[in-house]
Amino acid sequence: MIAALVLGAGAGAGLLLVARGIAPPRPSLAEALAQLRRVPQPAPVVTAGEAGGFASRLGAPLAELLVRAGAGTLVWGRVRRDLAVLGRSPERHLAEKATLAVFGLVLAPACATLAALAGLAIPLALPAWAALACAASGFFLPDLGIHADAEGRRGDFRHALSSFLDLVVIALAGGGGVETALADAAGIGEGWAFDQLRRALAQARLARTSPWTAMEQLGFELGVAELGELAASVGLAGTEGAKVRSSLAAKAVSLRSHQLAEAETAAQAATERMSLPVVLLFAGFLCFIGFPAIERVMAGI
Repeated sequence: MIAALVLGAGAGAGLLLVARGIAPPRPSLAEALAQLRRVPQPAPVVTAGEAGGFASRLGAPLAELLVRAGAGTLVWGRVRRDLAVLGRSPERHLAEKATLAVFGLVLAPACATLAALAGLAIPLALPAWAALACAASGFFLPDLGIHADAEGRRGDFRHALSSFLDLVVIALAGGGGVETALADAAGIGEGWAFDQLRRALAQARLARTSPWTAMEQLGFELGVAELGELAASVGLAGTEGAKVRSSLAAKAVSLRSHQLAEAETAAQAATERMSLPVVLLFAGFLCFIGFPAIERVMAGI
């Protein structure tokens, strides 16, 4: 009975998604007029990278169907920000999730079929529940390692940002203007972080907007609050004429101190994790040394 309900619910959900994909709901008149009067959002500074591997290409049609059916919200906002840091598109990530979900959904019935061919009697409810569990696990599995990878890349960006601040301070001390100092500092450095800074400044020049606005947008897209603080300080110098060279130098020192504290904390945590293998190794050595004596005592009993 439960298996029939689960299968019926799955079939109904699939038919609903197919129907919404073929004939999507039309927006109301008020929504259409609001869309016409809406101010266009600025183009994103961080762009997606490569198209992806076999899993993303295989699940691309299913991901497109899910997006057309309105299921694009399955990629949460936090995951989207992490994907932007890693240079991956939400469509590619959704395609990978769909591929793993379909693989998990098919895996349990395939194993049950092989077991039935081998002569093993398996209840129908067991592969049905196993298929649902494997499909859910496959769908949420790609989200697990993304946040850790994105945080590591944000840490690399903060390291580069401290060097960028030093270069900006040197350029300001040489008598350059704010915009000139930002452009010169971004053009000197190399790596992913400086590429993002150069892209943001180039986009600001093309759109004829202030560079600190582009840097603030870049900090929001990457989830780096320090870049937003830098944009606010530079904005004061560009609009109000404030002298921010000393504050930028202090900000660079603060960033390096914070990074040093994080590095020391990570080193101490790694040292604490190494204590358990050492204890286990010492316990194994004691067992190796004491085994002959214990074996003789047990044999004498």
